[in-house]
Amino acid sequence: MTNSKLHILAFGAHADDVEIGMGGTIAKMSAEGKNIGICDLTEAALSSNGTVEIRKAEALKAAHEIGVKIRSTLSLPDRGLFLKDDYIKKIVAKIREHKPEIVFAPYFEDRHPDHGNCARLVEEAVFSAGIHKYLCEDDSLMAHKVKRVYFYMMNGFHQPDFTVDITDYIQKKIASLQAYESQFVKGIGSFDTPLVNGYIDTIEARERLYGKMVGVTYAEGFKTKVPVLMNDLLGEV
Repeated sequence: MTNSKLHILAFGAHADDVEIGMGGTIAKMSAEGKNIGICDLTEAALSSNGTVEIRKAEALKAAHEIGVKIRSTLSLPDRGLFLKDDYIKKIVAKIREHKPEIVFAPYFEDRHPDHGNCARLVEEAVFSAGIHKYLCEDDSLMAHKVKRVYFYMMNGFHQPDFTVDITDYIQKKIASLQAYESQFVKGIGSFDTPLVNGYIDTIEARERLYGKMVGVTYAEGFKTKVPVLMNDLLGEV
């Protein structure tokens, strides 16, 4: 297994979860030179639309739109993301492989059980990844302590603990969602003239509302279990 250090590793239950929650932030951080990876826990085999092969191809296209360096899939069972030790070990191996400074996962409160279960699995894995005597799937991988864990919004609208201004990157976020043609887009003749369904409009409206809350045009909201440290209250935020 080749080690490739990342600044940020974002986990999702399914391909498109991360783009929905923080595609703009990823595009922004990538433009600033940060190395970012996405790990989808499942292949989304139970999706109502598309196939596993189609969704994998769409996920790679979406990752390209927002500048993701590495995208992988653990192939855990869709609708089967229960708190199991072998699942945790797989996620631990991914964390130890990429040694991210920050890990993201979906926020716990969500109508889809897989999203909350993904967050619980990732939280367990982040803790275990830092324990030297905890063995994962690859004994050659050394323990790694993640600095911070944050949670992005999926289907709900929650009061954020902090936001990220994505005004300059909202179009890249939308492009990453449009890459999931089987899920969010109905073609009119060709993909060059897509008719976006209401879901992407809803996501854009949510980010506009988060932006309005903090005085920018578009923002993405995040939750955290620990306070956010600010060293300069009068500096740029």
